[in-house]
Amino acid sequence: MLGKTAGGLFWMFRYLERSENNARLIDAGFRIALTRSANSSTEWKSVLTTSGSLADYDARHSGYRSDKVIDFLLRETDNPSSVISIMKAARDNARLVRTALTREVWEATNESWITLKELLASPVPDQDLPDVLSVIRKQSALVRGATHGTMLRNDVFDFARLGTFLERADNTARILDVKYYLLLPSIAKIGSSLDNFQWETILRSVSAHRAYRWLNGSEVSSSKISEFLILHHQMPRSLAFCAGKIAQNLGNIQEEYAVEHPSCEVANALFERLKNATIDEIFEEGLHEFIEKFLADNTALSTQIQTDYRFSE
Repeated sequence: MLGKTAGGLFWMFRYLERSENNARLIDAGFRIALTRSANSSTEWKSVLTTSGSLADYDARHSGYRSDKVIDFLLRETDNPSSVISIMKAARDNARLVRTALTREVWEATNESWITLKELLASPVPDQDLPDVLSVIRKQSALVRGATHGTMLRNDVFDFARLGTFLERADNTARILDVKYYLLLPSIAKIGSSLDNFQWETILRSVSAHRAYRWLNGSEVSSSKISEFLILHHQMPRSLAFCAGKIAQNLGNIQEEYAVEHPSCEVANALFERLKNATIDEIFEEGLHEFIEKFLADNTALSTQIQTDYRFSE
């Protein structure tokens, strides 16, 4: 496979995952802001921080009013991280690699772009926001379903999944870090319990609330939720699950190409570190410090994959 095709697949599915993740972030911010009107600007600032858009937002806007932040994250074409910009990038990459995709995957991606372009043509009123965010998530799920249902399990599929899981791991780590670290009353309280609603919002923002309840009942604690989102190998948005899938997909590619690359070794090392870690060790190191290191390692792995498989060629 040409590096340019591999890169197009990788970034197409990163962008698709990112659009869904941004919708989840906005939904989490909206839920908390409704119950914390006095501090809603803090919550919206944290959403911008999590999405990596704070600097771009501050360069264009002042204050963190909900309507301005939501519009910036959903509709602003000058914001490369807005949902509309991300979906355009996903569709552009899909067009670039169209011959590597089944008709169903291409049509689902193109339909998603058209649907969201119409949906986000004008500002979204607060009363319509939950429904709009639901549509964004469903459009991403349609592409994912078409991919799973129609694509061969070959290198095309593996590069697509690499993009998905690298992006998903990055997002889960950022949500956990920003919600847990930036919104605590004080750094001295790291490791203690947060308000139940705050923690449940973290779970909802990664679609993990019901799954967590199945395993843990009504018990809500910082350590149990952190363990679930970092180390639980059956939770499809946990760091350990994503790292395992990345290592697996890179192993598949390495086996198919019969060429060893550093990225596979890096991915295996990252997965082994998570597989052997305990939540007590993570809290002893410091959750924020652990996540910062994970984010740096995840970014380095993404860069190594792009270098190994010559995405620019």
